[in-house]
Amino acid sequence: MFFVIACSKKKNMKDSDNLILDSLSTYSNKANNKSYSENQRIYFNKKAFSILSSQKNSSALREKLFEVSKTFYVLKQDRELRKAIELTLKNSIEDKDSVHIAKSYNLIANQNINLSQNDSAFYYLLKSEKLFLKLKDSLNLGKNYIDKAFVQLYESDYSGCELSCIQGLSYLKNFNLSQSQYDAYNLVGISSNELKDYDNALVYHTKALNIAKEGKLNALFHYEANSKNNLGIVYQYQNKHKEAIDNFRSALLEKNLLIDSPLTYAMITDNLAYSKFKLRDFSELPDLFYESLKIREQNDFPSGIITNKIHLSEYYAVIKDTLHSQQFAKEALDLAKTTQISADLLASLKQSSLVEHKNASLYSKEYIKISDSIQQEERKAKDKFARIAFETGEIIQEKDKLAEQNRSLLYFFIGTLFVGLLLFVIRTQRAKNRELLLKQQQQKVNEEIYNLMISQQATIEENRVKEKKRIAQELHDGVLGRLFGARLNLDSLNRFNDEESINSRFNYLSELKNIEQDIREISHDLNREKYVLINNFVAIVTNLLEEQKNSFEAELTSSIDETIQWDKVSNAVKINLYRILQESLQNINKYASAKHIGVELKKEGDQILLKIADDGIGFDVNTKKKGIGLQNMLSRVTECEGIFDIKSKKGSGTTVIITVPLEKKAFEA
Repeated sequence: MFFVIACSKKKNMKDSDNLILDSLSTYSNKANNKSYSENQRIYFNKKAFSILSSQKNSSALREKLFEVSKTFYVLKQDRELRKAIELTLKNSIEDKDSVHIAKSYNLIANQNINLSQNDSAFYYLLKSEKLFLKLKDSLNLGKNYIDKAFVQLYESDYSGCELSCIQGLSYLKNFNLSQSQYDAYNLVGISSNELKDYDNALVYHTKALNIAKEGKLNALFHYEANSKNNLGIVYQYQNKHKEAIDNFRSALLEKNLLIDSPLTYAMITDNLAYSKFKLRDFSELPDLFYESLKIREQNDFPSGIITNKIHLSEYYAVIKDTLHSQQFAKEALDLAKTTQISADLLASLKQSSLVEHKNASLYSKEYIKISDSIQQEERKAKDKFARIAFETGEIIQEKDKLAEQNRSLLYFFIGTLFVGLLLFVIRTQRAKNRELLLKQQQQKVNEEIYNLMISQQATIEENRVKEKKRIAQELHDGVLGRLFGARLNLDSLNRFNDEESINSRFNYLSELKNIEQDIREISHDLNREKYVLINNFVAIVTNLLEEQKNSFEAELTSSIDETIQWDKVSNAVKINLYRILQESLQNINKYASAKHIGVELKKEGDQILLKIADDGIGFDVNTKKKGIGLQNMLSRVTECEGIFDIKSKKGSGTTVIITVPLEKKAFEA
């Protein structure tokens, strides 16, 4: 009886598992079936994910979870994708499944690319790259490099983009992946064009075009037309507009281009019109410009609209229609200001300055201001060796095997590269050693300067103490002794009892006692050591402030916290604080035209705070370049591992706040 029950339970469990697997398979298949609507596919994928969420962690489960995550990615369901991929990643980390950890990182990176979160995308791509390298997974590693290249292109790292593409292609060379190859060739072509390596751009765009012509890519995306357009753009940069026009016209002949990708059609049409305009071939103009503009406005594509209107402004300027030229330039600039895309804004300002002569100076100034704010990272083609090696590898495969001589050349190249790298490392290390030695020497000089200042101040203090003691001794032994004798003589008047003598005696005695007490207090005060100026540092600062008061008209008020234990502060910090205060006062005297200066040196917790404030003319801290004085101050604060803060505004004075740690253990090795 028990045996029968046990068998029945086992059978029921198997049936239940099979039912779940059948349901999961059904939902997954429907979610990836494009014959269903997008909303239906999303619904089916959510159902599949719901089933998987309740299952026990296993290799098969993680694979299915990852497939569900990819489907959410394709369907652009970011919130659901995040849930699914986080569960996949959690289960993968729990079971130390490096394969799915790496794939999950890559998928997260791709989601961030779509969301224009390039920093996060690059971070996850580096993590997945590291794991794919460890796994020696050439296929996914190659794809990962191509993904990284997209991020680098978006961030204008064109040299890095080229290198990533070459690395990706080297890993994918044994796989027949037309899409990845096309993407890589296309990215290298675009990057080379941006780097003004037009010949290389033409080579790689032609390679991409050849892959597109093979017909293995998704026809809906019109890769062939895109590559022809890219080739035309390169020819435009070379001022070879006839060749550009040939490529643009060929691209526009592609079937269903306007229906499937209207923005691509509009872009190519605008490029065609612009090349014709450059050749002063005004046939079909400005109709082509207006055709492109209409499509872009219908699809709400601001960047394209701006480009079109700039081109129309150029066209009307050439045919002497000033009114229309200025109108389109103004419309382009107004739209660019709303989008705040730097490239569009610069192009619009440039065109406006050319056609509106009255405001040309204003536009030019704004153009220069924006242009200066954009960091132009010019990088040398340091990664060309990788591209050469890859292209050499292609030639090797096409011609079977290299001869022994070519292998020897390859070994020689590797050896030379290794020696060059070794020399570079040695040179870099020597430079670091020289820099370290210079810093040590600078620290030693600072210590010597401070010790010299302390020594000078100590000599002054010693002489002052000697003078105080001499005066005290003279007062005590000379004046006080004589006054004491006079008091005794007057005391003898007690023998006379007449009223006049008594009054005189008491008056003299009272006056002499007062003088005696005053002199005794003066003597004691002069002889008493007052070590408010601890370790002579406060004395040095006080002298500097006194010199400032005596030499300049600005009123100076100062406050020095007497509770600071200067013996706990390293000499390096003291000399740097002194130099910062000195530099600040010099800057105020030279540039600020201040009427009042405030200096405050106090303890806040385990920090020392130095604050220098003035009511001078101030300056804009966001736009003004830092002079050598401010740079030196910042360098000294950095050396002390402190915090440097400067607040200023034109007409509102300047406040410099320095905060450094109190304990000298924070600075001394």
